[in-house]
Amino acid sequence: MRKGPRKVIDKELEVLVKFINDNTPFKTLGSCCGHNKYKSTVVVLHPVNKKKYEIFSGKIIPRKKKFYKRDKDGDYYIPEVSNEVSTSLNIK
Repeated sequence: MRKGPRKVIDKELEVLVKFINDNTPFKTLGSCCGHNKYKSTVVVLHPVNKKKYEIFSGKIIPRKKKFYKRDKDGDYYIPEVSNEVSTSLNIK
């Protein structure tokens, strides 16, 4: 019997998520490749301040869970970053 939420990592982000979890003090909480509709996103827990960040935009995600919302087509996105253009990691 499975306990806890099911964690599915898109193939496009598997290496990055594994690297973050194995080589940094950050813990990944969620990720999505965007499926050619939205930007790729990875949500991490900051090890010191305990805030949740989306790593590509550097945006703080104020929710404790359910970081992703579903659009009318059933695709997932993070509202705080769905219109952001990001080119670098910006976590402080």
